[in-house]
Amino acid sequence: MSDLTRRNFVRNSAITAAGMTAIGAIAADVADADSGAAESEPVVAYVSDPRKGEISVMKGEREVKLRNRKLARDISRAAR
Repeated sequence: MSDLTRRNFVRNSAITAAGMTAIGAIAADVADADSGAAESEPVVAYVSDPRKGEISVMKGEREVKLRNRKLARDISRAAR
């Protein structure tokens, strides 16, 4: 039987939403940049520990750290 409870579902949804909000905020900064500018900086997601879900999202000198096991696992799998 699944270990999914309402409490776990809400908690996991909140964690995912927080992670996607952080990534979305950085992506919005990139989208706001002048599309013709040669100086636009890439957005980099670094997964330091997929099991713990530790992800660093970086753009320029800005870094946001978050924990999201599912997102970390998906990024790690995509990089294979």
